[in-house]
Amino acid sequence: MIFAPAVESEFPAIVDLVNSAYRGQGAQAGWTTEAGYIDGQRIDLESLKQDLAEAPSATLLTLRDEPDGPLLGCVWIEPDAEVPEGDAWYLGMLTIRPDQQDRQLGRALLAHGETYAHGLGAKRVRMTVVHLRDTLIAWYQRRGYALTGETKPFPVGDRFGKPQRELSFVVLEKTL
Repeated sequence: MIFAPAVESEFPAIVDLVNSAYRGQGAQAGWTTEAGYIDGQRIDLESLKQDLAEAPSATLLTLRDEPDGPLLGCVWIEPDAEVPEGDAWYLGMLTIRPDQQDRQLGRALLAHGETYAHGLGAKRVRMTVVHLRDTLIAWYQRRGYALTGETKPFPVGDRFGKPQRELSFVVLEKTL
């Protein structure tokens, strides 16, 4: 497996990957899809570029089987500005191509993201997950994450898609 920071020429493929995994339907959907309760795209090219420009300490890591092979996954990692101690990093947008989700690539990419953050001083990793995603929350718990009891509102508007019902995020954390 090859992990590398994303470069701008990969951004369109990353947008397609993230939207297929988060909002895919039918045969295009993986087990992590949110299409049943959020309409629209998870991300678009302009918002991805904007998010990266606004977070200069963030890294979007990619996963491939070989250097010129197809994009198989990505994960966002950055210092968590909401934690005053400065030792926590935020991990988000963990994505594996839906037709590859049975290869345990998500575990490998998650572990690599944690190792990457730890190498930059992280002592813990935090994330948010839509509260309805019990199976995904349980998957993270099996990898050492714990619910913190914190919740956050789902963004209003259609920046991350339009929720079909009221949604919120739960916060999970893992000590490294």
